[in-house]
Amino acid sequence: MEFLLEYGLFLAKIVTVVVAITAILILAKSAGNRSNAPKGELTVTNLTEQRKNTVEQLESHLHDNAFLKARHKSEKKAEKEKNKARDKALKQAAKEGKLDAQRDPHLFVLDFKGSIDAKEVSSLREEVSAILAVAKEGDEVLVRLESGGGMVHAYGLASSQLDRIKAAQLPLTIAVDKVAASGGYMMACIADKIVSAPFAVVGSIGVIAQLPNFNKLLKKNDIEFEQLTAGEYKRTLTMFGENTDKAREKFKQELEETHGLFKDFIRQHRPELDLDTVATGEHWFGTQAKALGLVDDIITSDDIVAEACKDKTVLALHYAPKKKLADKLSGVAGDAADNVLLKLISRGQKPIV
Repeated sequence: MEFLLEYGLFLAKIVTVVVAITAILILAKSAGNRSNAPKGELTVTNLTEQRKNTVEQLESHLHDNAFLKARHKSEKKAEKEKNKARDKALKQAAKEGKLDAQRDPHLFVLDFKGSIDAKEVSSLREEVSAILAVAKEGDEVLVRLESGGGMVHAYGLASSQLDRIKAAQLPLTIAVDKVAASGGYMMACIADKIVSAPFAVVGSIGVIAQLPNFNKLLKKNDIEFEQLTAGEYKRTLTMFGENTDKAREKFKQELEETHGLFKDFIRQHRPELDLDTVATGEHWFGTQAKALGLVDDIITSDDIVAEACKDKTVLALHYAPKKKLADKLSGVAGDAADNVLLKLISRGQKPIV
């Protein structure tokens, strides 16, 4: 009986060890798969084809079958001739070793709807990299931009991503349908051409920082606040401590320096602007912005896309980062809490453009 008991315990230990080893191997493999898994997904939408399908759908209700049949026959004949000419051009290009350059010009369309911390720059980076990997001479880029600005360093990085397009000598147009203010305009001024809807909000070339101060409330409730720093200006204004005139003056100086850098950046990319007039922190509607030189034309992004579809293949790119389970579970309440903390803390510590 004792033998059977000992043998049973021995088997239990063996099973436990095997299960533990198996679990470790499974976890290791799972971690390896996660590290090799794509961090996100790039979606490409052919807007030219999409527009063509929409037009065909509507025209099926506008014309009789005889007209549609005759036109389809004509279009099919024209397409056949076009393909024949293209096949001939491809064969010639293959002989000359220039096959890679034989394709129609494309307009790549990106959407950037910026938040305070410009976290969307991670997707913008992937989208720009994808375009630069395949772009050819004759291609162009359109960015549909919507942002009221945010953290200086974040929008500086977003602007640098757009500057990669310019460095590759691809014509860049930025369309402002709603708002490109402050950091949003910082991004917009990178473009070869800025267009705006008539009542889009443009400008706000200025810097702001704001934060609440709870020092009096803490004192009223006999709560002490301590903050230790090394370096006289490691922290100037604070939310909980007693702010001094010297700290305020230093912080204001930092804001003025940031504003100066902002104006220099605008001057570099749009040297024709009268900065004394437009760099006051004010914003203007599209038609007013055009008169001031902040934008080049009054037109919507829809008009640009519609016109480009006539002679170009228009592709809209969108990179969606793969969300972690925690991100999916956080929900709207978590996002709202993050935004509140961002406004209370980050805005107070770093200037906003």
